[in-house]
Amino acid sequence: MVDNINSSESAESTYDILQNAAGEILLMIKQRRGGPENPRFVYDGGETALLYRSRESSVFLGGINAEARVPLKRVDEILVAEIDGDEVAREYVVPVRIVRDLKVVLS
Repeated sequence: MVDNINSSESAESTYDILQNAAGEILLMIKQRRGGPENPRFVYDGGETALLYRSRESSVFLGGINAEARVPLKRVDEILVAEIDGDEVAREYVVPVRIVRDLKVVLS
């Protein structure tokens, strides 16, 4: 069983965060140009996160549901699936880096 613990549609990004019974997290985003190079998921436990895909590409995730925050802080890695239409264009495992304040990291 997979629970959708967050769904967001905004001008910048559309994403879903899903969790299976084992507590593993799947982040689904629209396909981006170029593949990931040393990707990282940077998160401070609040309503925003940053998926750093490569030097040229990152995805800002805003409006993270309160229900998704604790599970995101408990995992060491997430699976990212980039979606093109109804197909998975690519998938990759990304380590989670918990920071004190994402705003400090971004500045």
